Amino acid sequence: MTTETLEGRPAAIEVHDVHKWYGAHRVLEGVELTVRPGEVTVILGPSGSGKSTLLRVINHLEKPERGHVSVNGEPIGVRRHGDRLKELSERAILAQRSRIGFVFQNFNLFPHLTVLDNVAAAPVATGRLTKPEAQELARDLLGRVGLADRTGAYPRQLSGGQQQRVAIARALALRPGVILFDEPTSALDPELVGEVLAVIKDLAGSGTTLVIVTHEIGFAREVADRVVFMDGGRIVEQGPPAEVLDNPRHERTRDFLSKVL
Repeated sequence: MTTETLEGRPAAIEVHDVHKWYGAHRVLEGVELTVRPGEVTVILGPSGSGKSTLLRVINHLEKPERGHVSVNGEPIGVRRHGDRLKELSERAILAQRSRIGFVFQNFNLFPHLTVLDNVAAAPVATGRLTKPEAQELARDLLGRVGLADRTGAYPRQLSGGQQQRVAIARALALRPGVILFDEPTSALDPELVGEVLAVIKDLAGSGTTLVIVTHEIGFAREVADRVVFMDGGRIVEQGPPAEVLDNPRHERTRDFLSKVL
């Protein structure tokens, strides 16, 4: 069943009773999460708490053992067949993923393509735009992330912060309704973190639904509509930043924040 928001629209993301394990190691245990359209959700938690795995389940890079995910009312990776869920073909899953932006920790740019072609590649590959149209869009997006003067550069010629900004522009090129960020600043030198967070902050004010896994507590306080704290593969608590960060209810959340603030 699809959850609707107060406005009568489907939830942007609905995670229902999701379990994920590798052998005896249980990474996610019964995760329930609903993200409203346009909401900025920041996920915090210690290493190994399941944060990154949850993002990968949302866009079906990882298949859950139990439970299911819907994005904008559409089940991801499966379709209903009577009372059962049946796995979609890889081609159908790829089509779904093209509507969910994903920004990785380590950029994942194509080293043999220029910055312009890295951003333009997906709209052309999916048949949404011609190459000239995609390149025009790529120039606009690179301008938006402050890299209008680096369109002809290759990834190796850019700083880590610049590469991550290219990765964000690439995620935007398919005009996704939802963008997932998996610790987007963790691979950056400290002096480069701010330039990437500034771009994400700009996106947060644009009405795009964002789910951001990060350790940047100050950033979470500034941009999040909701903070989710995970531990041991479960959501321990969630709520507005002022509530979770300043007055956490759960002892595990208080212990974590005491070590990182």
